Amino acid sequence: MDYLPDDNSRYKDVEYWDERYRTEQCYDWLGSFSKFQHILEKHVRKDESILILGCGNSSMSGDMYGAGYRSIANVDYSSVCIGAMSARHRGCTGMSWHQMDVRRLGFPDTAFDVVLEKATLDAIMVEEKTPWEVGPQTGAFIHQALTEISRCLKPGGRFVSITFAQPFFRKRLYARGEYDWSVTHHSYGEGFEYFVYVMTKGEKLSPADAALERKQREDLHPAPPVLASAPSDDEEDFLCNIDL
Repeated sequence: MDYLPDDNSRYKDVEYWDERYRTEQCYDWLGSFSKFQHILEKHVRKDESILILGCGNSSMSGDMYGAGYRSIANVDYSSVCIGAMSARHRGCTGMSWHQMDVRRLGFPDTAFDVVLEKATLDAIMVEEKTPWEVGPQTGAFIHQALTEISRCLKPGGRFVSITFAQPFFRKRLYARGEYDWSVTHHSYGEGFEYFVYVMTKGEKLSPADAALERKQREDLHPAPPVLASAPSDDEEDFLCNIDL
């Protein structure tokens, strides 16, 4: 089967993914776990509770489990995917599988030490024509997802986002004070570079990222122009009262 959709918009359709997951065994966007394991190990401890968003049929969850990460909840909005992956990892104690939308996560507040996504947000943005500006519909989708991620993180918890998007573009989405996290980034890959963003809950944005957020808000809501006001009658009258 050719898994490449005839239109990028299909990457947003659960029907496309259900059909794909019925036959495709495994696919790893942006490389396998081994490619960025050295970065992840600096930010995620083996004993922490981890939520993986848009898990798909990637080998990442299984590879992380094999590396010693034993508390992993996986979510995907394809029930076909969740059924297949749950059966595949039936013997992995501490690993769970849930059919969910990333905008409406069915977990309590502060449930996880780490929330991890790899190319899930990239797939949501495939229809965008330019990296400089995200459309209103996609922007609302991303904001809902990031709000839910922040809600599910414990204080000091980390949101780890793995993507092909460069900091100049992706920080525009992540560096927002309302999410209550700081933003740092790392990179991996040879020839083609991928990026690992680490958002730490409860830390303030750096001065540069805070300035970026302010600039974006100003661009969206520019201050009204200051118009010179006409002098009032009183202002004009005072000239008549000058004794020459």
